[in-house]
Formats: sequence, C-alpha cells, structure tokens
Amino acid sequence: MSQRKYFGTDGVRGRVGDFPITPDFAVKLGWAAGTVLSKSGNQRVLVGKDTRLSGYMLESALEAGLLSAGVSVEFLGPMPTPAVAYLTRNFRAAAGIVISASHNPYYDNGIKFFSDSGSKLADSVESEIERLLDEPLVCVPSEQMGRASRIDDAPGRYIEFCKSVFPTELSLSGLKIVVDCAHGATYHIAPDVLLELGATVIEIGTAPNGININDKCGATDLAALQSAVREHQADVGFALDGDGDRIMMVTADGRIIDGDDILYILARTAQNDGLLQGGVVGTLMSNFALEKHFADHHIPFVRAKVGDRYVMEELVKRDWKLGGENSGHIINRQYHSTGDGIIAGLQVLTAMQREQCALSDLLKGFEKYPQALVNVRFQAGADPLQDEAVKAAVQDVEQRLGDQGRVLLRKSGTEPLIRVMVEGRDPQSVKTLAQQIAGEVEAAAN
Repeated sequence: MSQRKYFGTDGVRGRVGDFPITPDFAVKLGWAAGTVLSKSGNQRVLVGKDTRLSGYMLESALEAGLLSAGVSVEFLGPMPTPAVAYLTRNFRAAAGIVISASHNPYYDNGIKFFSDSGSKLADSVESEIERLLDEPLVCVPSEQMGRASRIDDAPGRYIEFCKSVFPTELSLSGLKIVVDCAHGATYHIAPDVLLELGATVIEIGTAPNGININDKCGATDLAALQSAVREHQADVGFALDGDGDRIMMVTADGRIIDGDDILYILARTAQNDGLLQGGVVGTLMSNFALEKHFADHHIPFVRAKVGDRYVMEELVKRDWKLGGENSGHIINRQYHSTGDGIIAGLQVLTAMQREQCALSDLLKGFEKYPQALVNVRFQAGADPLQDEAVKAAVQDVEQRLGDQGRVLLRKSGTEPLIRVMVEGRDPQSVKTLAQQIAGEVEAAAN
C-alpha cells in the first residue's frame, strides 16, 4: 500500500478541490475503474454517496468516466457505505462505488470501491486502476457507451436487510433509543430500522444540509447524544458516523460505549451461544483489557494494523468472523462483508433483549485500562523510533509495567507525528510513563 500513488487504505481521499478530489481526476478515475472492472464481462456499477454537497460534483464526474468506458451506472443516492457493499452483491454488479470521506468534515471527500462480493477491492485490482490513471483516456465507440439510471427502492432494500439480522422472535418494543445519524448517509435508514423493529426512537443528526455532516454530532462527538439520552430518559443511544460504518453507543446514564466495549459484548455473547467460530481480531489500538479478558475467557485474540481493511485481512486469513476497532468499526462476517454500524448496534440490542438487561449490565466485570496518548511532532528525515535512547525508555517502561500494561509507539499515517501510547492499571502512572517516553522521542525528533 505504501507504494500507491493515489489509493490509500480506503480508496482515494482528500480535501475537495485539491488534487486528487477534483472533477477532472474523478472522470479519469471513473474511466480507469470502469475499464478494469468490466473486464469480467459484467458492465454494471452501483454508485452511492453520503450527504456532502461535493457528492453531486463527484457523482457526475464519475458517471462521465464510467460511461466513457462502456460501463452502465446505477445511482443509489445517499446510502451508507455498508449498504452499497450489500447492494452491489445483491444486484450482482461488477462493483460498487462510494463517494464519502466517512467521519471527516464536509470539506473532505473520497471515492472508494467494493468488489462484486461486497468486499474491498483486491490490491492487484487497485494497482491496475492506478496504472491506467497514467494512461490517456480513450472512450469506447458511441454505440458501446454505458447508460445511467437510478435504483429508487435502495433504502427499502437495505432496511429489510438490516432487520433480517435481528431475531424474528424478539422485538425492540419497550426500548427507547436515541439515534444520532451525524447528518450523514444513515439519516433515512437507521431510524426506520429501529422503528420497524418496535423501538421508540428519538432522532438527532437527521437533517443534512450538505455541510453539517459530522459537525458536533455522530460517532466522533458524543456530547449531543449523551445529552439527548439523559433528556429523554432513553435506554440506550446510538451514534453513527457520516457514512454509517462506525458506531459508538451511550448507556442510560450517559456512559460512552466504544468499539472495544462493543467487541467484548459481541464476542462473549457469541461464545456463550456457541457461534464465535474462532477468535477475535482487534488492532494495535485495542485496549489492553480486551486482550486480558479474552485470555481469561479462552477467546483467541490477535492485533492487526489500525484500519478496518487490515482487520478484515486478518479475519479472512484465519477464517474468523468477528473483529473491530475501538473507533467503532465492527465487522461480523456472519452477517456482512464489511463493517456496519447499524448491524453492530442491532447485535448489541439482541443481547440486551435476550438477557432482558440494560446495556451497562452486558459489560459487568469488563473495565478498560487507563490509557495515556501523547503526540510528538518530528522533523522531515528524522526517525525517532530508531533512536537508542527512545528504545531504552520504552524498554524501561515495559519492564515497569510487566504484564499489567503495554507501550505502543507508531507513526501517524497522515501527519509527521509519533503517537506514544501507554496503558496500565493506574491512570496517573501511565500518564507519567507516557510523558517519560515522549520526552525522549521529542529529543530525538529535533
């Protein structure tokens, strides 16, 4: 992935108007992707987007490029990323394209792809698309150009799919749920799913205007959800991000339930039901308590690099079903080919209704370790991670923590920062130890 010129870990992403998130590049990307993806003989591609104003521009530009490659385009309108993955598979399309920058602000956008199986494109396919991006755009003959149409019942189809993962013998009747859709792609999906399953639903973040996506709402800012849960005396709160592949939750008393908490609930529930099918994949950022508790319950656990793409790669390699990130990406291959916030939330609700208990009760006995995170900026050309003093500081802290904590140093993928993270039993101790390592990193960085 490090050698890619345009594709990152999740498609092409950037600030709108700056290369590569420009209309001319989107035309070229549509042509290159259409040329590669239609080689199988399937010349049908679905295109969905979130609620960003720039989605209209990129949608039109992609359309021109895809049609020029002889590919027919079917538009889904605003739809969650996991919905596009599902519908691509459901409609037997060659690929699905999502125009979204997920949890980023409105002024960013991105373009990502799903294969005909509803999974991320293989590296080899992305590499072939990248190769064509440096070639001249050549239209197919006029009579071979693609057609454009719209799938009007896409939201209804996806709502029914989400409902299908909730057991038919259960109902959400009696539950009051606040759902925050981040003014994003789930605004017309998530509330209806919960309503049709019987819940009393209070909606927030369901009035997109093109520029309010993820703005002080959704999975990256839970203050509005916490306030609404308390105000309405709700049983639980959901917060989805702008494209619906992340979820964070809030208990009745306002406690934040993150991806690690959700992963613990789902793993323990699956284990108790005999449905775990292997182990669980987390990431380098998964809380140390998750690893310790899974070990206590004899649940295999491995860490992938940060990013849902890498979690999925580990799951496929090991033929396991369940994985996720503390940021709220939760993947359950039993139900879907990608991370899905709505489906993860429904799985937690299933556990609550089966046990007839509150969300907080599902986490009894599970307490995350305190975590201290310090970011240190470094100069171009410097590599503090290879500095001997830094290595010695890390080794010293690891020895002091023993098996009651851990240290992680990693470079940011988007900024010249070293992220120093320490986890342990005592919050003041981990803060002091993180600052100790960060001081050595800073000395080596300048």
